[in-house]
Amino acid sequence: MADKLIIVESPAKANTIKKFLGGNTKVMASMGHIRDLPKSKMGIDIEHDFEPEYINIRGKGDLIKSLKKEAKNAKQVYLATDPDREGEAIAWHLAHILEIPEDSDCRVTFNEITKETVKESIKKPRKIDMNLTDAQQARRVLDRIVGYKISPVLWKKVKTGLSAGRVQSVAVKLIVDREEEIEHFIPEEYWNIYATLLEPNAKKEFQATFFGKGNKKMEIHTEEEVKEILKAIEKGKYIVADIKKGEKKRTPAPPFTTSTMQQEASRKLGFTLKKTMSVAQGLYEGVNVGEKGTVGLITYMRTDSTRISEEARAIAKTVITEKYGANYYENRYYKTKASAQDAHEAIRPTYIDLDPEKIKSYLSSDQYKLYRLVYHRFIASQMAQAIYDTVSADIEVNDYHFKANGQTLKFKGFMTLYVETLEGEKEEEDTSVPELIVGQEVMKKKLEPKQSFTQPPARYTEASLVKALEEKGIGRPSTYSPTITTILERRYIEKEQKQLVPTDLGKIVNQLLIENFTDVINVEFTAKIEEEFDGVAEGKEPWKKIIREFYGPFEKEVEKVEKELEHVELVEEVSDVPCEKCGRMMVIKYGRYGKFLACPGYPECKNAKPIVETIDVPCPVCGGTVQVKKSKRGRKFYVCENNGKTCEYISWNAPKVGEEWHPEQQEEKVKKTTRKKSTKKKTTSKKKK
Repeated sequence: MADKLIIVESPAKANTIKKFLGGNTKVMASMGHIRDLPKSKMGIDIEHDFEPEYINIRGKGDLIKSLKKEAKNAKQVYLATDPDREGEAIAWHLAHILEIPEDSDCRVTFNEITKETVKESIKKPRKIDMNLTDAQQARRVLDRIVGYKISPVLWKKVKTGLSAGRVQSVAVKLIVDREEEIEHFIPEEYWNIYATLLEPNAKKEFQATFFGKGNKKMEIHTEEEVKEILKAIEKGKYIVADIKKGEKKRTPAPPFTTSTMQQEASRKLGFTLKKTMSVAQGLYEGVNVGEKGTVGLITYMRTDSTRISEEARAIAKTVITEKYGANYYENRYYKTKASAQDAHEAIRPTYIDLDPEKIKSYLSSDQYKLYRLVYHRFIASQMAQAIYDTVSADIEVNDYHFKANGQTLKFKGFMTLYVETLEGEKEEEDTSVPELIVGQEVMKKKLEPKQSFTQPPARYTEASLVKALEEKGIGRPSTYSPTITTILERRYIEKEQKQLVPTDLGKIVNQLLIENFTDVINVEFTAKIEEEFDGVAEGKEPWKKIIREFYGPFEKEVEKVEKELEHVELVEEVSDVPCEKCGRMMVIKYGRYGKFLACPGYPECKNAKPIVETIDVPCPVCGGTVQVKKSKRGRKFYVCENNGKTCEYISWNAPKVGEEWHPEQQEEKVKKTTRKKSTKKKTTSKKKK
């Protein structure tokens, strides 16, 4: 009989905590939720004040029996699921199944999985927080109602298999709206004039950009305006009219929240949101790092707070002053935005002494990359500002003005370790302007007019969409990744070179939803509902009140749409490939593994074939067409169309023009990734009849 039974969500977390406690303590994993709404029906009793009808999740019967048995034999049961609303709800469901009274002190949480924190938390159990649980129930019930009421409308009026959701549909709307902005964008012409000038003594070159006439800035829109300016300054002298010297400071970014970690991992590491959260979960739950054993390397990764503990702040100070010097440290506090739940600290390393390079050999490549990113971001957040010396020179020629701006990094500060990358932002470079004197004449080397056109807004990437969702108050840290994953899987959007592009299906569904469910599928409503969920979590209002107020108008809206909306005909995209069996032009369809070509004459003609992606570079062996294919794990590889017939070319890397390739390179070019086979012999036991 165990003195204590601790139930967590995942086996990895269970193994880590077990190593900390040992003794007569048993740690088990619930494998996530064990109760949920049924999949076969809505599972909300509308007639009885929206009471959820929870059932045990299919396939978890044996696990539930095992949990019940161990709970019955244990002297004390602790529910240690994740420290967020979802984790609180899982604990509540576990308490119900294991018949643990709601008012008992059975709940423990760990913001970081370290030996000290785990042991200390178990000494201070608390009651299950029903406000947090109810906030999760409110989200689950409202989203189930929206999905189960609107999705059947899409099935009837568009096609089966479609779905709608409160957050996912708004995310699609943002992507469609951005695509429409791009399509309707009208470029506007503008010009710049760049002057390459020479400082007379040292003959040092520097560049100045046209500013305007007198003290007023001028915008140049046509080539005629350029010619007029060039004519006016053709014979003029370039005189230094003013010089301003100053100092510019750059402040480090705060420690990571969930969304900023997802954005930065996307930009710096090329990780998808799903991959980022999966790797972060592993770092949080525990990794064996040698002498220290198995420990959680980062704090809880679902957070919207930039707050850090005073203990972590003090350790960061020690590390920075010892490694870089006292002048590199600055005790810095960051303001968490007003809408944040602020339930947990920012994401930071749990042991500051575990430098990424020290434990690199214990981590997978992805774990190392993300841990290094989190570690450096946190340390840099407590470092001094970077300081630049700046100079701005005003060059006058016949009452027209050019500006020359320069900056030189004087003190790197936090930039010694880490620089945040923003969407579309270029890294700052040192630009020099020579020592000039007011009234001094500089020599013109050349004038270069340059025509440009305004650019449309960029398509969303996963990173920039997360940023937009957060700024608009849509969803919360735990919802960003599953939301984007869902709309990709539903084929409402697709990725083109990391950009998110709406499909024709996504555009049609989006138009239908915003025209007919304007009160639900809009940014303001979704953000308002999130605020109301936050109110439930804070105990300010009962969760069912939100559902009641929402359901009445929503039900009438659904009934109206079902009566008035006509069937929407989906026009399939026609390819330029003829069906070799019947001659019809094949259409593009979507299947489990992506796009494929199918004959529109189905069921008379059932011809179908994959869409073959090719590249412009010919096969370096035989000159044939090189096809792009994917392995079972989704990794791209390149193969000649004649492979298996007259050519052996296949490679993980795209061929280059003029590249030579020989059969003996085959092993070097294509290394099949296989899992290491266990050397342990399997043992089987036969049951006695």
